[in-house]
Amino acid sequence: MKKFNWKVTIVLGVIVVLLMAGAGWYSIACNDWRLVAPMDFAAYEFTPRDLPMWGTLLLFNLYVIYLGALLIWAIIASRRRLVKTKTTRTLNPRLGLLGVFGFLGFAGFWTYTAFHQVYPFVFFLFFGFFGFFYEGRMSNTLMDERYMENKTRAELAAHRVTMAALFVTLLVVARGAILGSLEYTLIAVLIVLSLVVALDLFLSEYLLYRYDRADQEDDGGEG
Repeated sequence: MKKFNWKVTIVLGVIVVLLMAGAGWYSIACNDWRLVAPMDFAAYEFTPRDLPMWGTLLLFNLYVIYLGALLIWAIIASRRRLVKTKTTRTLNPRLGLLGVFGFLGFAGFWTYTAFHQVYPFVFFLFFGFFGFFYEGRMSNTLMDERYMENKTRAELAAHRVTMAALFVTLLVVARGAILGSLEYTLIAVLIVLSLVVALDLFLSEYLLYRYDRADQEDDGGEG
């Protein structure tokens, strides 16, 4: 991913968050909490004062689509480069700051309360992007036999941890609806699945970095 892209992504994310906060403040202070507090949308009637909230929600949805498109593009470009160079992709470790967007997942508690929408909880998976820091530290590493062995070890260890988390989640869900509500159960499962994906992404990169550095230290000690 080019430096321009990830800087623009972070700036756009900050702008969207600030605009949502501003629109929320405006609704609370000047619009009787409309679209912030829970409301009956069956009797909802649009007023011009609702425009700031609807506008920021539209921007939020567009930003989610942008992030998805950017991620797909990065994956495709990375695979093409790996085939050509046989080295790991070049990443700036500061790209790990994208993990901060995982905190946007907490917006799901507001959107569910106000609009009965749960998709913002998916943002919790962005916590996994903190792993970009460790991947960036290993940029342009030759993918030799030792590297591939460490990569397999790291992925297997990460998968074991996440599978254990999923197993515990299944046991809890199998006991029945959480707090007697299937909606709360869906939200809990969505949050756990997003966090599990994030954990798998982060652990895979973190453990690979640790294993590779440990091997390098052993080689240096033997020399």
